[in-house]
Amino acid sequence: MRLFHAATALAATSALALTLTACGNGSGNDASGDQSSAPASSSSSTAAGGAPAENTGATKDAGSSTGSGGTGTSTGGTSNSGGTGASRCHTAGLGFSFGSGDGKVSSSDDQQQLAVVLKNKTSAACTIQGFPGVDLKSSSGSWSLTRSSATPKKVTLAAGSSTTFTITFLPWTQGSGTEFKATSVVITPPSETTSTTLTWPGGSLLLQDGATHPGTYTGPVGG
Repeated sequence: MRLFHAATALAATSALALTLTACGNGSGNDASGDQSSAPASSSSSTAAGGAPAENTGATKDAGSSTGSGGTGTSTGGTSNSGGTGASRCHTAGLGFSFGSGDGKVSSSDDQQQLAVVLKNKTSAACTIQGFPGVDLKSSSGSWSLTRSSATPKKVTLAAGSSTTFTITFLPWTQGSGTEFKATSVVITPPSETTSTTLTWPGGSLLLQDGATHPGTYTGPVGG
């Protein structure tokens, strides 16, 4: 009877040991599985870490797009710039008039100024820069005016717009010197060879065609 109980107890102990062993192996497998899935998760992390690489790519794309846009803008600027200075104003495309309203000049013997208006009559913008040629005409001859010391600047005339230059002159009075009875003024725009003639709106001028610093001279266009 004791042998039977002992055998029974031994069998129970063995069964318990086997059960514990089986449970221990299962826990190891589960832990191993958890560890296996951790690298997968880590690998996902790396993939997510690849997201900055995608962002970098997006940044490059954006930068490339911005660069392309910059190039386009720059090209547009160059195109616009070229458009404003594409051609020079020619005599045939300009209208000429005096800018003093009624075209009359004061009878004072003080040095005076007369504005000459140049208007772009064409349908396209043009540029003009420099001193015009100005020749005063009389029945006795011609007087080519000297230039002022002003620095010419480039002027862009849109279609229909105007600019001016100034003729500074010294009227003649009795006893002041040699009289020049101007009747007309011949104007040649900068860089042009064709001229236009306007009736001189004032009276006689003090002739100083040989003077080093005459009181009668012309300024630059837009000056």
